[in-house]
Amino acid sequence: MIGDTETIDEFLDLHAGDVEEAVRKAAAAEVMPRFRRLAAHEVDQKAGPHDLVTDADRLAEQYLTEALGALLPGSAVVGEEAVHANPASYEAIQGDAPVWIVDPVDGTRQFVHGDPGFCMLVALAKGGVLLASWTYAPARDQLATAIRGRGAFLDGERLHAGAPEPGRDLQVVTSHPDYTTQDQKRGLRRLWTDGVAPRACGSAGLEYLAVARGELDATAFSWEAAWDHAAGLLLVEEAGGAHLTLTGEPFRITGGNALPFTAARDGATAGRIRRVLAGEG
Repeated sequence: MIGDTETIDEFLDLHAGDVEEAVRKAAAAEVMPRFRRLAAHEVDQKAGPHDLVTDADRLAEQYLTEALGALLPGSAVVGEEAVHANPASYEAIQGDAPVWIVDPVDGTRQFVHGDPGFCMLVALAKGGVLLASWTYAPARDQLATAIRGRGAFLDGERLHAGAPEPGRDLQVVTSHPDYTTQDQKRGLRRLWTDGVAPRACGSAGLEYLAVARGELDATAFSWEAAWDHAAGLLLVEEAGGAHLTLTGEPFRITGGNALPFTAARDGATAGRIRRVLAGEG
C-alpha cells in the first residue's frame, strides 16, 4: 500500500507487478471461466442490441475495484459498469486523487461470441495525466504495460511503433458503424480517400496495442469514454506514437475533446489523419 509520504512513482516501482497480478487474477476468476461458456441469463443489453454486458464484465470490475482500491488507498475507481449504474461516478476523473480507469472486458461482443479478440484494460491517472496502463488479452495470454516516461512493453519486450512504410495506404481503424450516429459516420467518411485504407474497429484496447506494435498505422474514434482509450493511449505514446483531436490538441481523458480524434504510430501520421478528418486534405 502507498504510504503517506510515498509518491506515485514510488508506488509504481513497488506495486506495478501487484496491479498485473490483480488483472491476471480477475481474468482467471471471473472472465476465462465464462469464455465460450456463457449462459443466456449471463448476458444483458444496456443501450441496445449491440451494447452488451455480461456477468464477466460486472464481476471482473468488482474484483478489480476492490483489489486496486486496496493497493492504493485514497484512490478512486472509474469502471465502465459502475458508471453505467451511476453516471456521476465518472466525475472522479476530474478530481485530484489518483484514479483507476477500468474496462473489465473491452470487446464484450467478441467475448460473447467466443472470439478471443477481447482484453481487460486498467489505467492509472492523476490530475488528468495518464501515468501507467495494463492491457491484458487473457484468451491470448498477452500483457502489454506502459509507465509514463519508461516505455511500453508486450510480455516484457519493448514496443516501438515506428513509422508507416512510405508510399503504401495507411491502415486505419475507425469507430464501428454499429456504435456511431449518422453525424459521426459523416465525420469519419472522409477517411475513404486515396492513400487511406479504413476498417471497422474491434476491441479498442487491442487496436491501440496494434498501433503500439507497428501493425496498424492509426485509429480514428468518435467517442470519449476514458475506459476505452486511457490504457491504449499511454501505450501508444510510450511506444513513440502520438494522438491528436480534430483541433490538433492531444486527447484529454477529462473530456471536452474535438472529435473524432486519432492515435497513430508517429506524429507525422497523426497529423495526416487529423487533416483528413478535418477536411484539410
